[in-house]
Amino acid sequence: MKSALVTGGSAGLGRAIVERLLAEGWRVVSVDRAEGAAMPYLERITCDLSDRPAVDALCGRLASAGPFQLAVFNAGVSATGRFEAIPPEAYRRLTTVNAETPMILAADLVRTGHLAGPMCFVSSLSHFTGYPGAAVYAATKDAIAVYAKSVRKPFARRGVSVTLACPGPLRTEHAERHAPAGADAGRRMPPDLAARIILDATFAGRRLVVPGRTNRLAALAGTLLPGTMIRQMRRLILDRLDREVW
Repeated sequence: MKSALVTGGSAGLGRAIVERLLAEGWRVVSVDRAEGAAMPYLERITCDLSDRPAVDALCGRLASAGPFQLAVFNAGVSATGRFEAIPPEAYRRLTTVNAETPMILAADLVRTGHLAGPMCFVSSLSHFTGYPGAAVYAATKDAIAVYAKSVRKPFARRGVSVTLACPGPLRTEHAERHAPAGADAGRRMPPDLAARIILDATFAGRRLVVPGRTNRLAALAGTLLPGTMIRQMRRLILDRLDREVW
């Protein structure tokens, strides 16, 4: 039986990825701060991925839980609101969870030979544009995207392909928590659909996947017309925010 590692596997996109892998006959190790329901062939490891000593200890636990034939670094946290209202602690937490931790875990798995197969880093559609109202989130997701591109060749020499996934807004509790008041959740992609698209792209060894035609158009607009796209994001996000959430 093949084994997969998924971070942030207890909710949202991560949970959808875990459920799909289990349905396809994988054994899954899910790492998350929150505990989830027990399921056959699912091992849950509880770890605060913003705690660097805990992450260092996690590397040893994963060595014992592996080897893995797939790793999906999906865990992510956000902070929305006007920058002057977001405390420094939120900056640190986002930087650690969204960027530093997946870099550390990925490098350790490849260096020690505990991963033989594809790897996926879940970034964000914000990689293609500025994100007024969630600047730190966008910066950390951009950091992991650049890291994924940078390690692609050296990881390939170890037999590990690297896929960068940049999903847009998803129909999850996390997205709802950080969305402006009155945002239409029906326009967001269901996480199970995003999970299928991302996993198919990862298994195919694709370098980049942006799930959904609308999101691909938004990524193209952010690349070709960055100023226009940032103004649109400001109108959709920052101008409509009625609270700070982190």
